[in-house]
Formats: sequence, C-alpha cells, structure tokens
Amino acid sequence: MTGEAIATLEIPQAVLDAAHLTVLDLRRELALALYAQDRRSLGQAHPFAGLTLWEFRQWLATRRIEPHYDIAELRDDLTPLRERGRLS
Repeated sequence: MTGEAIATLEIPQAVLDAAHLTVLDLRRELALALYAQDRRSLGQAHPFAGLTLWEFRQWLATRRIEPHYDIAELRDDLTPLRERGRLS
C-alpha cells in the first residue's frame, strides 16, 4: 500500500470483544467482504488481509466464495510486477 493515503477508523475494544474479533480478524473480514462484493481484486484483497495468495484462496473456499478474476484484475495484479521491472 505504499504511496496510498491512510484513513483511520476507531473501533471501541468493547465492540471487538462483543463480536469476538481481533483487529486482524476484522481486517480479514473487511478484505473478504470487499472481494466478495467485487470491490477489491484478489491481488488487492489478500495483502490487506495479511494473507498469502494461497491462504486467501483457501479462506475463500472455506467460506464458499467463488473466485472471480477478469482482465481488469489481471492488469491490477500485473502492475506491481511492471513497476518492479519484473515484467515488461
């Protein structure tokens, strides 16, 4: 997420406790929801969730969320490789 603006959201610990969530759990749930709603690509969602691509795909499977992947997502996923000079 280098170079992106950062927004801060304060969530009372009591809310997390009542939902039986850690901050990491909440972040993962948000990444999953954004991916499921097609608002984030696989390449954007898995790092936000703090998971490898393989772990995120497994997690999607356990939640019975089918992967979706289109040309726009492929372009999104290739951009960092191009920026690093690993793909021309």
